[in-house]
Amino acid sequence: MDTPEALLDDVGPASLREMGLLVADLGERHVLDGAPFGTRVIVNVTGMRITGDRLNARMVGTAAADWGARAADGTFQLDVRATVETHDGALVLVQYNGRVDFSDPQAPGPVFCTPRFETGDPRYAWLNKVQAVMKGRSNGRSLIAYRMYELV
Repeated sequence: MDTPEALLDDVGPASLREMGLLVADLGERHVLDGAPFGTRVIVNVTGMRITGDRLNARMVGTAAADWGARAADGTFQLDVRATVETHDGALVLVQYNGRVDFSDPQAPGPVFCTPRFETGDPRYAWLNKVQAVMKGRSNGRSLIAYRMYELV
Protein backbone atom coordinates (compact mmCIF):
# COMPACT_ATOMS: atom_id res chain seq x y z
CA MET A 1 0.00 0.00 0.00
CA ASP A 2 1.30 3.46 -0.89
CA THR A 3 1.86 5.82 1.98
CA PRO A 4 2.58 9.51 1.59
CA GLU A 5 6.08 8.89 2.94
CA ALA A 6 6.72 6.11 0.40
CA LEU A 7 5.58 8.33 -2.46
CA LEU A 8 8.10 10.95 -1.37
CA ASP A 9 11.07 8.62 -0.78
CA ASP A 10 12.90 9.61 -3.96
CA VAL A 11 11.74 13.23 -4.19
CA GLY A 12 14.31 14.78 -1.89
CA PRO A 13 14.40 18.44 -0.90
CA ALA A 14 13.79 21.20 -3.42
CA SER A 15 16.75 23.26 -4.56
CA LEU A 16 17.14 26.43 -6.57
CA ARG A 17 18.96 27.04 -9.87
CA GLU A 18 19.54 30.71 -10.60
CA MET A 19 17.81 31.96 -13.74
CA GLY A 20 18.83 35.62 -13.57
CA LEU A 21 17.04 38.91 -13.06
CA LEU A 22 13.55 40.04 -14.03
CA VAL A 23 13.04 43.81 -14.01
CA ALA A 24 9.67 45.44 -14.65
CA ASP A 25 9.04 49.11 -15.38
CA LEU A 26 5.75 50.29 -13.89
CA GLY A 27 3.42 52.91 -15.32
CA GLU A 28 -0.01 54.31 -14.59
CA ARG A 29 -2.12 52.88 -11.77
CA HIS A 30 -5.90 52.45 -11.74
CA VAL A 31 -7.42 51.97 -8.27
CA LEU A 32 -10.84 50.37 -7.78
CA ASP A 33 -11.74 51.01 -4.13
CA GLY A 34 -14.38 48.77 -2.63
CA ALA A 35 -13.94 45.89 -5.09
CA PRO A 36 -15.23 42.54 -3.76
CA PHE A 37 -11.77 41.03 -3.15
CA GLY A 38 -10.07 44.10 -1.70
CA THR A 39 -8.91 47.28 -3.35
CA ARG A 40 -8.07 46.33 -6.93
CA VAL A 41 -4.94 48.11 -8.15
CA ILE A 42 -4.18 47.66 -11.85
CA VAL A 43 -0.64 48.75 -12.66
CA ASN A 44 0.48 49.05 -16.28
CA VAL A 45 3.74 47.27 -16.98
CA THR A 46 5.53 49.44 -19.54
CA GLY A 47 8.63 47.31 -19.90
CA MET A 48 10.13 44.02 -18.75
CA ARG A 49 13.61 42.59 -19.08
CA ILE A 50 14.86 39.13 -18.22
CA THR A 51 18.63 38.62 -18.15
CA GLY A 52 20.30 35.32 -17.38
CA ASP A 53 22.56 32.56 -18.69
CA ARG A 54 19.75 30.66 -20.46
CA LEU A 55 17.10 33.34 -20.98
CA ASN A 56 17.46 36.91 -22.24
CA ALA A 57 14.27 38.66 -23.31
CA ARG A 58 12.44 41.99 -23.49
CA MET A 59 8.73 42.75 -23.31
CA VAL A 60 6.85 43.16 -26.58
CA GLY A 61 3.43 44.69 -27.09
CA THR A 62 1.41 46.73 -24.64
CA ALA A 63 -0.90 44.09 -23.12
CA ALA A 64 0.97 43.80 -19.83
CA ALA A 65 -0.16 44.68 -16.33
CA ASP A 66 -0.43 43.65 -12.73
CA TRP A 67 -4.07 43.06 -11.84
CA GLY A 68 -3.28 43.08 -8.12
CA ALA A 69 -5.47 43.40 -5.06
CA ARG A 70 -4.69 45.03 -1.72
CA ALA A 71 -6.31 43.48 1.35
CA ALA A 72 -7.36 45.40 4.46
CA ASP A 73 -4.34 44.04 6.37
CA GLY A 74 -1.89 45.56 3.84
CA THR A 75 -1.12 42.35 1.96
CA PHE A 76 -0.89 42.96 -1.78
CA GLN A 77 -1.49 40.03 -4.13
CA LEU A 78 0.18 40.32 -7.53
CA ASP A 79 -1.28 38.91 -10.75
CA VAL A 80 1.10 39.84 -13.59
CA ARG A 81 1.10 38.83 -17.27
CA ALA A 82 3.36 39.98 -20.10
CA THR A 83 4.76 38.73 -23.39
CA VAL A 84 8.51 38.81 -23.90
CA GLU A 85 10.66 38.14 -26.94
CA THR A 86 14.00 36.41 -26.52
CA HIS A 87 17.19 37.81 -28.01
CA ASP A 88 16.81 35.26 -30.85
CA GLY A 89 13.14 35.84 -31.65
CA ALA A 90 11.09 33.40 -29.52
CA LEU A 91 7.87 34.67 -27.93
CA VAL A 92 7.24 33.67 -24.31
CA LEU A 93 4.25 34.39 -22.08
CA VAL A 94 5.37 35.22 -18.54
CA GLN A 95 2.77 35.16 -15.79
CA TYR A 96 3.29 35.28 -12.08
CA ASN A 97 1.39 35.59 -8.85
CA GLY A 98 2.82 36.67 -5.57
CA ARG A 99 2.53 38.59 -2.33
CA VAL A 100 4.08 41.54 -0.59
CA ASP A 101 3.42 43.00 2.85
CA PHE A 102 2.56 46.70 2.49
CA SER A 103 1.19 47.06 6.03
CA ASP A 104 4.04 49.49 6.85
CA PRO A 105 4.29 51.91 3.90
CA GLN A 106 7.66 53.15 5.19
CA ALA A 107 9.18 49.65 5.06
CA PRO A 108 7.33 47.38 2.62
CA GLY A 109 8.42 43.77 2.67
CA PRO A 110 10.12 41.91 -0.13
CA VAL A 111 7.97 40.66 -3.01
CA PHE A 112 7.67 36.87 -3.38
CA CYS A 113 6.36 35.46 -6.70
CA THR A 114 5.95 32.20 -8.61
CA PRO A 115 6.47 32.69 -12.37
CA ARG A 116 5.35 30.28 -15.08
CA PHE A 117 6.20 30.41 -18.76
CA GLU A 118 4.51 29.35 -22.00
CA THR A 119 6.08 29.13 -25.43
CA GLY A 120 5.63 27.18 -28.63
CA ASP A 121 9.23 27.71 -29.73
CA PRO A 122 11.15 24.40 -29.50
CA ARG A 123 14.37 26.20 -28.50
CA TYR A 124 12.69 27.30 -25.29
CA ALA A 125 10.33 24.37 -24.69
CA TRP A 126 12.23 23.68 -21.46
CA LEU A 127 10.53 26.80 -20.01
CA ASN A 128 7.11 25.11 -20.27
CA LYS A 129 8.26 22.65 -17.58
CA VAL A 130 9.79 25.20 -15.20
CA GLN A 131 8.25 26.34 -11.95
CA ALA A 132 10.21 29.37 -10.87
CA VAL A 133 10.27 31.49 -7.75
CA MET A 134 11.33 35.10 -7.39
CA LYS A 135 12.21 37.44 -4.55
CA GLY A 136 12.37 41.13 -5.24
CA ARG A 137 11.82 44.66 -4.16
CA SER A 138 9.97 47.66 -5.57
CA ASN A 139 10.96 51.30 -5.35
CA GLY A 140 7.25 51.93 -4.75
CA ARG A 141 6.78 53.95 -7.92
CA SER A 142 8.27 52.95 -11.22
CA LEU A 143 10.46 49.88 -10.89
CA ILE A 144 10.46 46.39 -9.43
CA ALA A 145 13.40 43.99 -9.66
CA TYR A 146 13.55 40.29 -8.84
CA ARG A 147 16.11 37.52 -8.54
CA MET A 148 14.59 34.54 -10.33
CA TYR A 149 15.25 30.86 -9.61
CA GLU A 150 14.09 27.57 -11.09
CA LEU A 151 12.87 24.99 -8.58
CA VAL A 152 14.71 21.71 -9.16
